[in-house]
Amino acid sequence: MAERPLVYQVRIRGELACFTRPELKVERVSYEIITPSAARGIIEAVLWKPAIRWKIRRILLLAPVRFIQFRRNEVNSRISTRTISSAEKGGALRPFYADEDRAQRNTVALRDVDYAVEANFVMTDKQGRDDNPLKFDEMFRRRLEKGQACYFPYLGCREFPAAIQEYNGQPEPVAESRDFGWMLHDIRFGKRNEPIFFHAQMHNGVVNVPDLAVGGGS
Repeated sequence: MAERPLVYQVRIRGELACFTRPELKVERVSYEIITPSAARGIIEAVLWKPAIRWKIRRILLLAPVRFIQFRRNEVNSRISTRTISSAEKGGALRPFYADEDRAQRNTVALRDVDYAVEANFVMTDKQGRDDNPLKFDEMFRRRLEKGQACYFPYLGCREFPAAIQEYNGQPEPVAESRDFGWMLHDIRFGKRNEPIFFHAQMHNGVVNVPDLAVGGGS
């Protein structure tokens, strides 16, 4: 008989968030709520190990959806992987001047976001001999309580920081039901990275996230 997974509820808040719709490439327009992949990234900021893979089960909306629109300065170019590899081996980096490669783009973001995310982890095929669920359970709960993170958690864009804490049931989800349409679930990584979408429907403030295979071992 398979063991029941350990389930965690984490509250995620922030002043600004932008979970960009992939179909809008020039202007940044956010989904109405946090995506499962963004939620997974924030939880991984608390604890990420090759031996485990996080799965998002439910997203609870704790504050009404509110949008804000503004313009941001962004650079048009990205540094290539080949250039980084060359620099690591002692190669010279060409100077980059942001003012010469800058563009103003419109952003439609979310403001005053507040979510509760329900998640569990599964062991992967990269687990070691001494790895077990209890070990990572204790590690995650300890790091969450102390506010520790592997990297700074953010809400879609790195300049939008996220606050994380254990969710105790308050505040309750908003008393609202709506259809968000097709939403990005996650990325299935491989020779060709493949985006996975799901039909996001909210009932009384709760979005149930389907268990879709996204790779990473089980």
